Amino acid sequence: MSPLAVMGLLAGIMFGIGAIAAIVRIITGPSILDRALATDVLLAIAICGLGAEMAINRHTDTLVVMLVLALFAIVGSIAIARFISKEDAS
Repeated sequence: MSPLAVMGLLAGIMFGIGAIAAIVRIITGPSILDRALATDVLLAIAICGLGAEMAINRHTDTLVVMLVLALFAIVGSIAIARFISKEDAS
């Protein structure tokens, strides 16, 4: 195996462990804020995984997917923050 393949494999393992931890937190999170944070972490892991795949394979085909995932993460965080702030006010 080439050094690049080994680094790709290690990155995939680390992203997988992080994704599993985030999914466990989404399932067992005691509050909606814990679940929202874990969802943001899961989206960030997906974006980083796509970026690593692009770097390893030397292409930019999935750049649009990364941008859409980032947009969903931002919109979701803002929506949950607004929902929580309205819930706290009442």
